[in-house]
Amino acid sequence: MALNFFFFFLTLLSNYLTFLDAALVPAMYVFGDSLLDVGNNNYLNFSAPKANFYPNGIDFPTRNPTGRFCNGKNPSDFLAEKVGLTSAPSYLSIIENRDRTYKFNIGVNFASGGATIIPQSNHIFVTSISLTKQVAFYGSVYEALVKDLGVNNAKEHASKSLYLIEIGSNDIFEYFGSSNLRKTYTPPQYVDLMCRHFEKQLKRLYEKGGRKLVVIGVGVIGCTPAMRYKSITEACNSEMNWMAFVYNQHLISLLKRLKDELLGFHFAYFDGFSIMLTSIHKPSSFGFSEVKAACCGSGRLNAELACIPKVSYCNNRDKHLFWDRYHPTQQAHRFFSDLIFNGPPTYTFPINVQTLVAI
Repeated sequence: MALNFFFFFLTLLSNYLTFLDAALVPAMYVFGDSLLDVGNNNYLNFSAPKANFYPNGIDFPTRNPTGRFCNGKNPSDFLAEKVGLTSAPSYLSIIENRDRTYKFNIGVNFASGGATIIPQSNHIFVTSISLTKQVAFYGSVYEALVKDLGVNNAKEHASKSLYLIEIGSNDIFEYFGSSNLRKTYTPPQYVDLMCRHFEKQLKRLYEKGGRKLVVIGVGVIGCTPAMRYKSITEACNSEMNWMAFVYNQHLISLLKRLKDELLGFHFAYFDGFSIMLTSIHKPSSFGFSEVKAACCGSGRLNAELACIPKVSYCNNRDKHLFWDRYHPTQQAHRFFSDLIFNGPPTYTFPINVQTLVAI
């Protein structure tokens, strides 16, 4: 009996070590907005963007809402799986629950629904965690890594880890929703402001060891159900899409310049704009049958009322591009994540994540 238990223990240990060896990177640190949030906004008392209620999470492994703005997993989950890691928990869940046992060297998620690149100073209450604040949180995490691992090991750990970033949509939404911003900045000036703030935060990450970045460009946000709903013809908001496209082009140029300027800096950029646009124009090619209406919601395009408890939701969720008024379905996230990880340079360049982790 004891001998059998010993061999059983060895088998478990072997499987665990195999899992560790299978990890392509030591950790993944996640920054962004609601497309990557895994529950940080659950801990913001005054945050309006929340998803910790049914039917969000209906297709998540636990079948429960987690704070993800989706019916299931988002790209941070899928990419973690692909590099052999478990999904990084939300930073605030660790801090608020005073989990002193958690080791940040296996990754953490700072993303927050509603987050912007440009800090919004006109809000009385904290409704989301801006990119500036997220990077500041990472600075605290890095200091903890230095304390636990030592300076040299912390640097090596950080340099081998992945830094997943997706943000910018809410800045553009803010611009079109604020007459003051439009009076203060022309669209080119505002895009330039977004890029300058983004560059500053990338350099802060670099100073704290970040070397391998996965950056997701802003999608076709003018074609979300929320934006189509505002049009009598249910057409996309072309002005909003144009600003997203221009911002992405500036972002690509910024990343290329930083690669030339910063020693050891590498990136994989995912052109979420192009793949979403192609999915909308040729939905059947990607397995979708509905690309205008949300799966969860009510009213025209299921976008009149948000995805909240007791509203209806579709059964054919894998056929929908959008889960709610703003966010893709789990199936869309899975499809996009596959392209981010090992897709062709048409959508992920100059290298994909599979190549990035091998550097």
